[in-house]
Amino acid sequence: MLEDDKKQILSDHPSLDGVQMAVLNKRMEAICRKMSNTLLRTGRSGVLNSARDFSCCLVTADNALLSVNESLPIHVLRGADMMAAAMQQFHTELKKGDAFIHNSPYHGGSHPADHTTLVPVIDDDGIHRFTMVAKAHQADCGNSIPTTYHGSARDVYQEGALIFPAVRIQENYQDIDDIVRMCKMRIRVPEQWWGDYLAALGAARIGERELMQLGKEVGWDTLEQFSLQWFDYSEQLMISAVKKMPHGEKTIHTRHDPFPGAEEGIDIKVRVLVDTDKAKIEVDLRDNPDCLPCGLNLSQACAETSALLGIFNSIPGDVPTNQGSFRRIVLHLRENCVVGIPKHPTSCSVATTNVADRVGNAVQRAIAELGDGYGMAAAAAIIPPSIGVISGSSEMTGGPYVNQIFLGWGGGAASPSNDAWLTIGHIGNAGLSYLDSIELDEMRFPMIVKGRNFVIDSGGYGRTRGGEGVFCEFGPTDGPMEVGYVSDGNETPAEGVRGGGSGSCANQFRKDPDGGLHQLDPCAQAIIPEGHTIVSYSCGGGGYGSPIDRDMYEVAKDLKEKWISNETAEKIYGVIVNQNGDVDVSATSLKRSELKNETP
Repeated sequence: MLEDDKKQILSDHPSLDGVQMAVLNKRMEAICRKMSNTLLRTGRSGVLNSARDFSCCLVTADNALLSVNESLPIHVLRGADMMAAAMQQFHTELKKGDAFIHNSPYHGGSHPADHTTLVPVIDDDGIHRFTMVAKAHQADCGNSIPTTYHGSARDVYQEGALIFPAVRIQENYQDIDDIVRMCKMRIRVPEQWWGDYLAALGAARIGERELMQLGKEVGWDTLEQFSLQWFDYSEQLMISAVKKMPHGEKTIHTRHDPFPGAEEGIDIKVRVLVDTDKAKIEVDLRDNPDCLPCGLNLSQACAETSALLGIFNSIPGDVPTNQGSFRRIVLHLRENCVVGIPKHPTSCSVATTNVADRVGNAVQRAIAELGDGYGMAAAAAIIPPSIGVISGSSEMTGGPYVNQIFLGWGGGAASPSNDAWLTIGHIGNAGLSYLDSIELDEMRFPMIVKGRNFVIDSGGYGRTRGGEGVFCEFGPTDGPMEVGYVSDGNETPAEGVRGGGSGSCANQFRKDPDGGLHQLDPCAQAIIPEGHTIVSYSCGGGGYGSPIDRDMYEVAKDLKEKWISNETAEKIYGVIVNQNGDVDVSATSLKRSELKNETP
Protein backbone atom coordinates (compact mmCIF):
# COMPACT_ATOMS: atom_id res chain seq x y z
CA MET A 1 0.00 0.00 0.00
CA LEU A 2 1.33 3.43 -0.94
CA GLU A 3 2.03 5.90 1.87
CA ASP A 4 -0.52 8.41 0.51
CA ASP A 5 -3.18 5.68 0.46
CA LYS A 6 -2.33 4.82 4.05
CA LYS A 7 -2.69 8.42 5.12
CA GLN A 8 -6.09 8.60 3.44
CA ILE A 9 -7.30 5.43 5.14
CA LEU A 10 -6.08 6.62 8.53
CA SER A 11 -7.26 10.20 8.13
CA ASP A 12 -10.10 9.55 10.57
CA HIS A 13 -7.78 7.94 13.11
CA PRO A 14 -6.82 10.41 15.88
CA SER A 15 -3.24 11.61 15.87
CA LEU A 16 -1.02 10.26 18.63
CA ASP A 17 0.34 12.68 21.20
CA GLY A 18 3.99 12.95 22.20
CA VAL A 19 3.69 10.55 25.14
CA GLN A 20 2.02 7.88 23.02
CA MET A 21 4.67 8.30 20.35
CA ALA A 22 7.52 7.96 22.84
CA VAL A 23 5.98 4.87 24.46
CA LEU A 24 5.32 3.11 21.17
CA ASN A 25 8.81 3.91 19.90
CA LYS A 26 10.31 2.29 23.00
CA ARG A 27 7.98 -0.68 22.64
CA MET A 28 9.23 -1.17 19.07
CA GLU A 29 12.84 -0.84 20.19
CA ALA A 30 12.23 -3.34 22.99
CA ILE A 31 10.94 -5.88 20.47
CA CYS A 32 14.12 -5.52 18.40
CA ARG A 33 16.19 -5.75 21.59
CA LYS A 34 14.50 -9.04 22.52
CA MET A 35 15.32 -10.34 19.07
CA SER A 36 18.97 -9.35 19.50
CA ASN A 37 19.16 -10.91 22.96
CA THR A 38 17.79 -14.16 21.55
CA LEU A 39 20.40 -14.24 18.79
CA LEU A 40 23.26 -13.41 21.15
CA ARG A 41 22.36 -16.08 23.68
CA THR A 42 21.48 -18.89 21.27
CA GLY A 43 23.92 -18.40 18.38
CA ARG A 44 26.34 -21.31 18.16
CA SER A 45 29.33 -19.76 16.36
CA GLY A 46 31.72 -17.33 17.98
CA VAL A 47 31.02 -14.75 15.28
CA LEU A 48 27.53 -14.46 16.81
CA ASN A 49 27.75 -15.33 20.51
CA SER A 50 31.09 -13.65 21.11
CA ALA A 51 31.64 -10.97 18.45
CA ARG A 52 27.92 -10.13 18.02
CA ASP A 53 28.10 -9.79 14.23
CA PHE A 54 24.33 -9.69 13.70
CA SER A 55 21.43 -7.24 13.47
CA CYS A 56 17.69 -7.24 14.13
CA CYS A 57 15.19 -4.71 12.87
CA LEU A 58 11.57 -4.07 11.99
CA VAL A 59 10.20 -3.07 8.57
CA THR A 60 6.69 -1.89 7.67
CA ALA A 61 4.49 -3.89 5.32
CA ASP A 62 5.27 -1.43 2.53
CA ASN A 63 8.99 -1.94 3.12
CA ALA A 64 10.05 1.13 5.07
CA LEU A 65 12.70 0.74 7.77
CA LEU A 66 11.06 1.61 11.10
CA SER A 67 13.17 0.46 14.06
CA VAL A 68 16.77 -0.82 14.18
CA ASN A 69 17.72 -0.79 17.88
CA GLU A 70 21.43 -1.67 18.34
CA SER A 71 22.04 -3.09 14.87
CA LEU A 72 25.22 -2.90 12.84
CA PRO A 73 24.53 0.02 10.47
CA ILE A 74 26.06 -1.66 7.42
CA HIS A 75 23.54 -4.49 7.88
CA VAL A 76 20.31 -2.57 8.03
CA LEU A 77 20.26 1.12 7.08
CA ARG A 78 19.47 0.01 3.55
CA GLY A 79 18.94 -3.55 2.55
CA ALA A 80 16.44 -4.59 5.19
CA ASP A 81 13.72 -2.76 3.27
CA MET A 82 14.99 -3.96 -0.11
CA MET A 83 15.11 -7.58 1.06
CA ALA A 84 11.57 -7.30 2.40
CA ALA A 85 10.50 -5.90 -0.98
CA ALA A 86 12.17 -8.84 -2.77
CA MET A 87 10.29 -11.24 -0.50
CA GLN A 88 7.00 -9.71 -1.59
CA GLN A 89 8.10 -9.62 -5.24
CA PHE A 90 8.95 -13.33 -5.32
CA HIS A 91 6.11 -14.45 -3.04
CA THR A 92 2.90 -12.60 -3.81
CA GLU A 93 0.92 -14.57 -1.21
CA LEU A 94 2.35 -14.36 2.30
CA LYS A 95 0.90 -16.56 5.02
CA LYS A 96 1.19 -16.76 8.78
CA GLY A 97 3.96 -19.21 9.62
CA ASP A 98 6.12 -18.32 6.61
CA ALA A 99 9.83 -17.61 6.98
CA PHE A 100 12.37 -16.79 4.27
CA ILE A 101 16.15 -16.97 4.04
CA HIS A 102 17.74 -14.17 2.05
CA ASN A 103 21.34 -13.26 1.29
CA SER A 104 21.34 -12.26 -2.38
CA PRO A 105 23.44 -9.13 -3.01
CA TYR A 106 21.47 -8.65 -6.24
CA HIS A 107 18.14 -8.34 -4.40
CA GLY A 108 18.88 -6.08 -1.44
CA GLY A 109 21.24 -8.30 0.54
CA SER A 110 24.53 -6.98 1.90
CA HIS A 111 26.86 -9.88 0.99
CA PRO A 112 26.37 -13.66 0.82
CA ALA A 113 27.83 -14.30 4.28
CA ASP A 114 24.94 -12.41 5.92
CA HIS A 115 22.13 -14.95 6.08
CA THR A 116 18.94 -13.02 6.80
CA THR A 117 15.72 -14.48 8.15
CA LEU A 118 12.57 -12.62 7.08
CA VAL A 119 9.29 -13.29 8.88
CA PRO A 120 6.14 -11.48 7.67
CA VAL A 121 3.83 -10.53 10.55
CA ILE A 122 0.30 -11.51 9.46
CA ASP A 123 -2.64 -10.49 11.64
CA ASP A 124 -5.64 -12.71 12.40
CA ASP A 125 -7.44 -11.35 9.33
CA GLY A 126 -4.60 -12.42 7.05
CA ILE A 127 -3.26 -8.88 6.51
CA HIS A 128 0.51 -8.40 6.26
CA ARG A 129 1.39 -5.71 8.81
CA PHE A 130 5.18 -5.71 9.32
CA THR A 131 8.28 -7.79 8.54
CA MET A 132 10.78 -8.95 11.15
CA VAL A 133 14.41 -9.04 9.98
CA ALA A 134 17.20 -11.02 11.69
CA LYS A 135 20.54 -10.85 9.88
CA ALA A 136 23.39 -13.07 11.08
CA HIS A 137 26.91 -13.25 9.65
CA GLN A 138 27.92 -16.86 9.09
CA ALA A 139 31.15 -18.56 10.08
CA ASP A 140 30.94 -20.42 6.76
CA CYS A 141 28.53 -19.79 3.88
CA GLY A 142 29.66 -22.43 1.40
CA ASN A 143 32.45 -20.47 -0.28
CA SER A 144 34.94 -22.36 -2.42
CA ILE A 145 37.59 -21.57 0.20
CA PRO A 146 37.08 -21.56 3.99
CA THR A 147 36.32 -17.88 4.45
CA THR A 148 33.30 -15.65 4.15
CA TYR A 149 35.48 -12.91 2.59
CA HIS A 150 36.68 -14.17 -0.79
CA GLY A 151 38.44 -11.02 -1.97
CA SER A 152 40.08 -12.63 -5.00
CA ALA A 153 36.91 -14.27 -6.40
CA ARG A 154 36.57 -13.22 -10.03
CA ASP A 155 32.80 -13.85 -9.97
CA VAL A 156 30.10 -15.40 -7.81
CA TYR A 157 30.81 -18.84 -9.28
CA GLN A 158 34.42 -18.83 -8.10
CA GLU A 159 33.22 -17.33 -4.84
CA GLY A 160 31.02 -20.38 -4.34
CA ALA A 161 28.59 -19.12 -1.72
CA LEU A 162 25.04 -20.39 -1.55
CA ILE A 163 22.78 -17.55 -2.75
CA PHE A 164 19.19 -17.39 -1.50
CA PRO A 165 17.02 -14.68 -3.11
CA ALA A 166 14.21 -14.67 -0.49
CA VAL A 167 13.76 -18.45 -0.49
CA ARG A 168 10.95 -19.81 1.69
CA ILE A 169 12.52 -21.95 4.41
CA GLN A 170 9.48 -22.37 6.68
CA GLU A 171 5.81 -22.86 5.91
CA ASN A 172 3.16 -23.10 8.63
CA TYR A 173 6.00 -22.77 11.17
CA GLN A 174 7.66 -25.96 9.86
CA ASP A 175 11.11 -26.16 8.21
CA ILE A 176 11.29 -26.95 4.51
CA ASP A 177 13.83 -29.75 4.81
CA ASP A 178 14.97 -29.56 1.17
CA ILE A 179 16.57 -26.15 1.86
CA VAL A 180 18.01 -27.22 5.21
CA ARG A 181 19.58 -30.35 3.71
CA MET A 182 21.14 -28.32 0.91
CA CYS A 183 22.75 -25.95 3.41
CA LYS A 184 24.05 -28.75 5.60
CA MET A 185 25.55 -30.54 2.60
CA ARG A 186 27.36 -27.47 1.27
CA ILE A 187 28.57 -25.78 4.49
CA ARG A 188 31.76 -27.09 6.11
CA VAL A 189 30.44 -26.87 9.67
CA PRO A 190 26.81 -27.98 9.20
CA GLU A 191 25.86 -28.36 12.85
CA GLN A 192 27.29 -24.94 13.65
CA TRP A 193 25.30 -23.43 10.77
CA TRP A 194 22.17 -25.27 11.95
CA GLY A 195 22.54 -23.76 15.40
CA ASP A 196 22.99 -20.27 13.98
CA TYR A 197 20.01 -20.74 11.65
CA LEU A 198 17.82 -21.71 14.60
CA ALA A 199 19.10 -18.69 16.54
CA ALA A 200 18.20 -16.25 13.74
CA LEU A 201 14.86 -17.94 13.12
CA GLY A 202 14.10 -17.89 16.84
CA ALA A 203 14.95 -14.20 17.01
CA ALA A 204 12.58 -13.39 14.14
CA ARG A 205 9.82 -15.52 15.66
CA ILE A 206 10.25 -13.77 19.03
CA GLY A 207 9.81 -10.47 17.20
CA GLU A 208 6.72 -11.79 15.43
CA ARG A 209 5.16 -12.96 18.71
CA GLU A 210 5.88 -9.70 20.50
CA LEU A 211 4.55 -7.55 17.67
CA MET A 212 1.39 -9.64 17.38
CA GLN A 213 0.76 -9.04 21.08
CA LEU A 214 1.39 -5.31 20.68
CA GLY A 215 -0.96 -5.13 17.70
CA LYS A 216 -3.72 -6.80 19.66
CA GLU A 217 -3.07 -4.56 22.67
CA VAL A 218 -3.12 -1.15 20.97
CA GLY A 219 -4.70 -1.94 17.61
CA TRP A 220 -3.09 -2.29 14.19
CA ASP A 221 -4.44 1.08 13.04
CA THR A 222 -2.67 2.70 15.97
CA LEU A 223 0.61 1.08 14.93
CA GLU A 224 0.06 2.26 11.36
CA GLN A 225 -0.60 5.77 12.67
CA PHE A 226 2.54 5.60 14.78
CA SER A 227 4.63 4.59 11.75
CA LEU A 228 3.39 7.50 9.66
CA GLN A 229 3.87 10.06 12.44
CA TRP A 230 7.26 8.64 13.42
CA PHE A 231 8.52 8.98 9.86
CA ASP A 232 7.21 12.55 9.64
CA TYR A 233 8.78 13.43 12.99
CA SER A 234 12.13 11.92 11.95
CA GLU A 235 12.04 13.90 8.72
CA GLN A 236 11.48 17.13 10.62
CA LEU A 237 14.46 16.37 12.87
CA MET A 238 16.55 15.70 9.78
CA ILE A 239 15.46 18.99 8.20
CA SER A 240 16.46 20.86 11.34
CA ALA A 241 19.84 19.11 11.47
CA VAL A 242 20.72 19.75 7.82
CA LYS A 243 19.81 23.45 8.11
CA LYS A 244 22.45 23.78 10.85
CA MET A 245 25.20 22.36 8.63
CA PRO A 246 27.58 24.28 6.36
CA HIS A 247 26.21 24.73 2.85
CA GLY A 248 28.37 23.60 -0.04
CA GLU A 249 29.74 20.87 -2.27
CA LYS A 250 32.92 18.84 -1.87
CA THR A 251 34.51 16.00 -3.82
CA ILE A 252 36.78 13.58 -1.99
CA HIS A 253 39.19 11.12 -3.57
CA THR A 254 40.37 8.01 -1.76
CA ARG A 255 41.99 4.75 -2.79
CA HIS A 256 41.65 1.09 -1.92
CA ASP A 257 44.88 -0.93 -1.97
CA PRO A 258 45.80 -3.17 -4.92
CA PHE A 259 44.16 -6.60 -4.69
CA PRO A 260 43.81 -9.68 -6.90
CA GLY A 261 41.40 -8.58 -9.61
CA ALA A 262 42.16 -4.93 -8.81
CA GLU A 263 45.93 -4.96 -9.29
CA GLU A 264 46.16 -1.19 -9.75
CA GLY A 265 44.08 -0.47 -6.69
CA ILE A 266 40.65 1.18 -6.78
CA ASP A 267 40.43 4.95 -7.06
CA ILE A 268 37.17 6.07 -5.46
CA LYS A 269 35.49 9.43 -5.98
CA VAL A 270 32.68 10.69 -3.77
CA ARG A 271 30.82 13.96 -4.36
CA VAL A 272 28.78 15.38 -1.48
CA LEU A 273 26.37 18.31 -1.69
CA VAL A 274 24.81 19.81 1.45
CA ASP A 275 21.93 22.06 0.44
CA THR A 276 20.81 23.89 3.56
CA ASP A 277 18.16 25.85 1.66
CA LYS A 278 16.34 22.70 0.59
CA ALA A 279 17.44 20.77 3.70
CA LYS A 280 18.80 17.94 1.57
CA ILE A 281 22.08 16.06 1.27
CA GLU A 282 23.15 14.45 -1.99
CA VAL A 283 25.88 11.85 -2.47
CA ASP A 284 27.00 11.00 -6.00
CA LEU A 285 28.92 7.74 -6.52
CA ARG A 286 28.44 7.40 -10.28
CA ASP A 287 31.88 8.63 -11.39
CA ASN A 288 33.70 5.46 -10.34
CA PRO A 289 35.11 2.35 -12.06
CA ASP A 290 32.93 -0.43 -13.39
CA CYS A 291 32.56 -3.65 -11.40
CA LEU A 292 35.83 -5.54 -11.12
CA PRO A 293 36.68 -9.26 -11.33
CA CYS A 294 37.12 -9.58 -7.56
CA GLY A 295 35.02 -9.75 -4.40
CA LEU A 296 35.34 -6.08 -3.44
CA ASN A 297 32.32 -4.82 -5.43
CA LEU A 298 29.57 -3.22 -3.37
CA SER A 299 26.03 -4.50 -3.39
CA GLN A 300 23.44 -1.76 -3.80
CA ALA A 301 22.51 -2.12 -0.13
CA CYS A 302 26.11 -1.60 1.02
CA ALA A 303 26.74 1.26 -1.42
CA GLU A 304 23.72 3.17 -0.16
CA THR A 305 24.32 2.29 3.48
CA SER A 306 27.96 3.37 3.41
CA ALA A 307 26.92 6.80 2.11
CA LEU A 308 24.21 7.05 4.77
CA LEU A 309 26.75 6.15 7.45
CA GLY A 310 28.99 9.06 6.52
CA ILE A 311 25.98 11.40 6.65
CA PHE A 312 24.58 10.23 9.99
CA ASN A 313 28.07 10.33 11.52
CA SER A 314 28.23 14.00 10.54
CA ILE A 315 24.84 15.59 11.17
CA PRO A 316 24.29 17.50 14.43
CA GLY A 317 21.82 16.29 17.02
CA ASP A 318 20.10 12.95 17.50
CA VAL A 319 18.19 12.00 14.36
CA PRO A 320 16.55 8.54 14.11
CA THR A 321 17.78 6.37 11.25
CA ASN A 322 14.63 5.33 9.42
CA GLN A 323 12.70 5.91 6.23
CA GLY A 324 11.52 9.32 7.44
CA SER A 325 14.98 10.83 7.87
CA PHE A 326 16.11 9.14 4.64
CA ARG A 327 13.62 11.33 2.73
CA ARG A 328 16.08 14.23 2.98
CA ILE A 329 18.91 12.25 1.36
CA VAL A 330 19.44 11.70 -2.36
CA LEU A 331 21.87 8.97 -3.44
CA HIS A 332 23.12 8.70 -7.04
CA LEU A 333 24.36 5.27 -8.16
CA ARG A 334 24.71 3.56 -11.51
CA GLU A 335 24.54 -0.04 -12.63
CA ASN A 336 27.69 -2.15 -13.02
CA CYS A 337 29.79 0.14 -10.80
CA VAL A 338 32.26 -1.02 -8.16
CA VAL A 339 30.43 1.30 -5.74
CA GLY A 340 27.08 0.99 -7.41
CA ILE A 341 24.59 -1.63 -8.49
CA PRO A 342 26.16 -4.98 -9.44
CA LYS A 343 24.61 -7.50 -11.76
CA HIS A 344 24.84 -11.26 -11.43
CA PRO A 345 27.40 -12.92 -11.52
CA THR A 346 29.53 -10.09 -10.06
CA SER A 347 31.09 -11.09 -6.74
CA CYS A 348 30.18 -8.97 -3.70
CA SER A 349 31.88 -11.23 -1.17
CA VAL A 350 33.55 -8.36 0.73
CA ALA A 351 30.82 -5.76 0.19
CA THR A 352 30.23 -4.88 3.87
CA THR A 353 33.75 -3.68 4.64
CA ASN A 354 36.66 -2.58 2.46
CA VAL A 355 35.29 -0.40 -0.34
CA ALA A 356 32.18 0.41 1.70
CA ASP A 357 34.43 1.84 4.41
CA ARG A 358 36.23 4.01 1.87
CA VAL A 359 32.90 5.43 0.69
CA GLY A 360 31.50 6.12 4.16
CA ASN A 361 34.76 7.67 5.34
CA ALA A 362 34.92 9.89 2.24
CA VAL A 363 31.41 11.22 2.89
CA GLN A 364 32.18 12.25 6.46
CA ARG A 365 35.53 13.69 5.39
CA ALA A 366 33.78 15.78 2.73
CA ILE A 367 31.39 17.21 5.31
CA ALA A 368 34.32 17.95 7.63
CA GLU A 369 36.05 19.92 4.89
CA LEU A 370 32.90 22.03 4.39
CA GLY A 371 33.15 23.41 7.90
CA ASP A 372 35.06 22.98 11.17
CA GLY A 373 32.92 21.33 13.81
CA TYR A 374 31.24 18.95 11.35
CA GLY A 375 32.00 15.56 9.84
CA MET A 376 34.79 13.25 10.94
CA ALA A 377 38.16 11.95 9.81
CA ALA A 378 38.42 8.45 8.29
CA ALA A 379 38.12 5.37 10.47
CA ALA A 380 40.70 2.64 9.98
CA ALA A 381 40.45 0.10 7.20
CA ILE A 382 39.99 -3.63 7.76
CA ILE A 383 40.11 -6.80 7.50
CA PRO A 384 43.55 -7.64 9.00
CA PRO A 385 44.49 -11.22 9.97
CA SER A 386 43.56 -10.49 13.59
CA ILE A 387 39.91 -10.50 12.52
CA GLY A 388 40.34 -13.09 9.80
CA VAL A 389 38.55 -16.39 9.30
CA ILE A 390 40.45 -19.31 10.83
CA SER A 391 39.97 -22.90 9.70
CA GLY A 392 41.49 -26.31 10.07
CA SER A 393 40.86 -29.65 11.74
CA SER A 394 41.86 -30.87 15.17
CA GLU A 395 41.07 -33.34 17.94
CA MET A 396 40.13 -30.41 20.16
CA THR A 397 37.22 -29.42 17.89
CA GLY A 398 36.34 -32.99 16.99
CA GLY A 399 37.03 -32.42 13.31
CA PRO A 400 36.85 -29.37 11.01
CA TYR A 401 36.44 -25.87 12.42
CA VAL A 402 35.70 -22.58 10.66
CA ASN A 403 35.05 -19.29 12.41
CA GLN A 404 35.86 -15.62 12.23
CA ILE A 405 37.88 -14.30 15.14
CA PHE A 406 37.74 -10.72 16.42
CA LEU A 407 41.04 -10.26 18.24
CA GLY A 408 42.01 -6.75 17.19
CA TRP A 409 41.08 -4.14 14.62
CA GLY A 410 41.87 -0.61 13.58
CA GLY A 411 41.11 2.60 15.42
CA GLY A 412 38.16 4.88 14.93
CA ALA A 413 38.00 8.33 13.38
CA ALA A 414 38.54 11.53 15.33
CA SER A 415 35.54 13.84 15.55
CA PRO A 416 35.57 17.65 15.82
CA SER A 417 35.58 17.60 19.62
CA ASN A 418 36.45 14.06 20.75
CA ASP A 419 39.26 11.58 20.34
CA ALA A 420 38.39 8.44 18.42
CA TRP A 421 36.53 5.43 19.72
CA LEU A 422 39.28 2.83 20.07
CA THR A 423 37.25 -0.33 19.52
CA ILE A 424 34.90 0.87 16.80
CA GLY A 425 36.13 -1.93 14.50
CA HIS A 426 35.25 -0.06 11.35
CA ILE A 427 32.75 2.54 10.23
CA GLY A 428 30.25 -0.13 9.18
CA ASN A 429 29.70 -1.75 12.57
CA ALA A 430 29.97 1.46 14.64
CA GLY A 431 31.50 -0.32 17.64
CA LEU A 432 28.60 -2.74 18.04
CA SER A 433 30.67 -5.86 17.37
CA TYR A 434 32.73 -6.97 20.32
CA LEU A 435 36.39 -7.94 20.59
CA ASP A 436 36.98 -11.60 21.45
CA SER A 437 38.18 -12.78 24.82
CA ILE A 438 41.61 -14.35 24.28
CA GLU A 439 40.83 -17.03 26.84
CA LEU A 440 37.58 -18.02 25.13
CA ASP A 441 39.22 -18.23 21.70
CA GLU A 442 41.95 -20.45 23.13
CA MET A 443 39.31 -22.65 24.79
CA ARG A 444 37.27 -23.03 21.60
CA PHE A 445 40.01 -23.46 19.01
CA PRO A 446 43.49 -25.05 18.81
CA MET A 447 45.29 -21.72 18.99
CA ILE A 448 47.45 -19.59 21.23
CA VAL A 449 47.52 -15.79 21.32
CA LYS A 450 51.08 -14.64 21.98
CA GLY A 451 50.26 -10.94 22.31
CA ARG A 452 47.72 -8.18 21.73
CA ASN A 453 48.28 -4.47 22.35
CA PHE A 454 47.76 -1.00 20.95
CA VAL A 455 50.61 0.41 18.89
CA ILE A 456 52.17 3.67 20.07
CA ASP A 457 52.02 6.62 17.61
CA SER A 458 49.66 4.72 15.31
CA GLY A 459 46.61 6.98 15.67
CA GLY A 460 46.37 9.99 13.37
CA TYR A 461 47.55 13.15 15.09
CA GLY A 462 45.35 16.22 15.38
CA ARG A 463 43.38 18.53 17.61
CA THR A 464 41.58 15.30 18.37
CA ARG A 465 43.42 12.01 17.90
CA GLY A 466 42.56 9.08 15.68
CA GLY A 467 42.28 5.66 17.26
CA GLU A 468 45.36 3.47 17.57
CA GLY A 469 46.11 0.39 15.53
CA VAL A 470 46.45 -3.02 17.18
CA PHE A 471 49.30 -5.52 17.18
CA CYS A 472 48.23 -9.15 17.51
CA GLU A 473 50.18 -12.40 17.25
CA PHE A 474 48.55 -15.84 17.26
CA GLY A 475 49.01 -19.32 15.85
CA PRO A 476 47.86 -22.95 15.91
CA THR A 477 48.62 -25.53 18.59
CA ASP A 478 47.30 -28.66 16.82
CA GLY A 479 48.17 -28.94 13.15
CA PRO A 480 48.23 -26.18 10.55
CA MET A 481 45.73 -23.32 10.55
CA GLU A 482 44.46 -21.42 7.52
CA VAL A 483 43.82 -17.71 8.08
CA GLY A 484 41.77 -15.88 5.47
CA TYR A 485 41.83 -12.08 5.45
CA VAL A 486 41.46 -9.12 3.07
CA SER A 487 43.46 -6.31 4.63
CA ASP A 488 43.06 -2.84 3.16
CA GLY A 489 45.21 0.04 4.37
CA ASN A 490 48.63 -1.47 3.72
CA GLU A 491 49.36 1.39 1.29
CA THR A 492 46.67 4.01 1.82
CA PRO A 493 45.98 4.71 5.50
CA ALA A 494 42.89 6.24 7.06
CA GLU A 495 43.02 9.94 6.15
CA GLY A 496 42.84 12.85 8.56
CA VAL A 497 40.90 16.06 7.96
CA ARG A 498 41.38 19.80 8.45
CA GLY A 499 45.11 19.43 9.13
CA GLY A 500 44.84 16.15 11.02
CA GLY A 501 47.25 13.32 10.23
CA SER A 502 46.57 9.92 8.73
CA GLY A 503 46.64 6.78 10.85
CA SER A 504 49.29 4.09 10.57
CA CYS A 505 49.21 1.49 7.81
CA ALA A 506 48.36 -2.17 8.21
CA ASN A 507 50.86 -5.01 7.80
CA GLN A 508 51.06 -8.77 8.27
CA PHE A 509 53.77 -11.44 8.59
CA ARG A 510 54.28 -15.13 9.23
CA LYS A 511 56.67 -15.67 12.12
CA ASP A 512 58.99 -18.68 12.38
CA PRO A 513 59.65 -20.42 15.70
CA ASP A 514 63.10 -18.79 15.70
CA GLY A 515 61.54 -15.32 15.32
CA GLY A 516 62.11 -14.79 11.60
CA LEU A 517 59.42 -12.71 9.87
CA HIS A 518 58.08 -13.36 6.36
CA GLN A 519 55.97 -10.71 4.63
CA LEU A 520 52.44 -11.83 3.70
CA ASP A 521 50.20 -10.46 0.98
CA PRO A 522 47.38 -8.16 2.11
CA CYS A 523 44.78 -10.53 0.61
CA ALA A 524 45.53 -14.17 1.34
CA GLN A 525 44.56 -17.56 2.66
CA ALA A 526 47.71 -17.91 4.76
CA ILE A 527 48.73 -21.39 5.92
CA ILE A 528 50.31 -21.17 9.37
CA PRO A 529 52.10 -24.39 10.43
CA GLU A 530 51.94 -25.56 14.01
CA GLY A 531 54.62 -23.77 16.01
CA HIS A 532 54.52 -20.74 13.72
CA THR A 533 52.40 -17.61 14.24
CA ILE A 534 50.81 -14.87 12.18
CA VAL A 535 51.61 -11.28 13.13
CA SER A 536 48.94 -8.69 12.39
CA TYR A 537 49.14 -4.90 12.49
CA SER A 538 45.79 -3.16 11.98
CA CYS A 539 45.44 0.44 10.84
CA GLY A 540 45.13 3.56 12.95
CA GLY A 541 42.32 6.08 12.43
CA GLY A 542 42.65 9.60 11.08
CA GLY A 543 42.98 12.76 13.18
CA TYR A 544 40.86 15.93 13.08
CA GLY A 545 42.32 19.46 13.06
CA SER A 546 45.82 20.80 13.53
CA PRO A 547 47.85 18.99 16.22
CA ILE A 548 49.27 22.24 17.55
CA ASP A 549 45.71 23.21 18.51
CA ARG A 550 45.42 20.23 20.85
CA ASP A 551 45.31 21.13 24.51
CA MET A 552 48.90 20.86 25.78
CA TYR A 553 47.84 19.10 28.97
CA GLU A 554 45.95 16.49 26.94
CA VAL A 555 49.16 15.88 24.99
CA ALA A 556 51.07 15.39 28.24
CA LYS A 557 48.40 12.92 29.34
CA ASP A 558 48.68 11.07 26.02
CA LEU A 559 52.43 10.85 26.60
CA LYS A 560 52.04 9.46 30.12
CA GLU A 561 49.55 6.86 28.91
CA LYS A 562 51.90 5.92 26.05
CA TRP A 563 49.52 6.68 23.22
CA ILE A 564 52.28 8.85 21.75
CA SER A 565 56.07 9.03 22.04
CA ASN A 566 58.21 11.91 23.32
CA GLU A 567 59.31 12.59 19.75
CA THR A 568 55.71 12.92 18.52
CA ALA A 569 54.76 15.11 21.45
CA GLU A 570 57.56 17.54 20.63
CA LYS A 571 57.83 17.44 16.83
CA ILE A 572 54.14 17.06 15.93
CA TYR A 573 52.22 18.54 18.85
CA GLY A 574 54.89 21.04 19.91
CA VAL A 575 54.60 20.09 23.58
CA ILE A 576 57.67 20.01 25.82
CA VAL A 577 57.53 18.18 29.14
CA ASN A 578 60.03 18.06 32.00
CA GLN A 579 61.47 14.96 33.68
CA ASN A 580 58.34 14.61 35.80
CA GLY A 581 56.13 14.58 32.73
CA ASP A 582 54.67 18.00 33.45
CA VAL A 583 54.21 20.57 30.67
CA ASP A 584 56.89 23.22 30.31
CA VAL A 585 54.48 25.99 29.33
CA SER A 586 57.12 28.50 28.25
CA ALA A 587 59.07 26.03 26.10
CA THR A 588 55.82 24.67 24.64
CA SER A 589 54.63 28.15 23.61
CA LEU A 590 57.93 28.80 21.88
CA LYS A 591 57.92 25.42 20.11
CA ARG A 592 54.34 25.84 18.90
CA SER A 593 55.14 29.28 17.53
CA GLU A 594 57.99 27.73 15.55
CA LEU A 595 55.70 25.01 14.20
CA LYS A 596 53.06 27.55 13.15
CA ASN A 597 55.68 29.52 11.22
CA GLU A 598 56.80 26.31 9.47
CA THR A 599 53.28 25.44 8.36
CA PRO A 600 52.84 26.33 4.66
